[in-house]
Amino acid sequence: MGDVAIIYKIMPDGTEVDLADLKSRIEKSIQEPIRLNQINEKPVAFGLKALEVQIIMDDKSGGAETLEKALNDLEGVQSVEVVHIGLL
Repeated sequence: MGDVAIIYKIMPDGTEVDLADLKSRIEKSIQEPIRLNQINEKPVAFGLKALEVQIIMDDKSGGAETLEKALNDLEGVQSVEVVHIGLL
């Protein structure tokens, strides 16, 4: 099995969501064997920013869906979308 890099676009509920706190909770929700590579803020519109989360994990079946559900269940998250996925 190989590794895969996945980039998720995480939209907060609104501009009032504390992105620093959300980043911290995202970091805590990602556990081994999944590795967090980076989190970037990306402007969307009217002061709203999305978080772009890049992770690295093995390519076993179902791993990405489990992580996506965990991220979507975080308080303050409106949606989670896979932007890019690729083998390393």
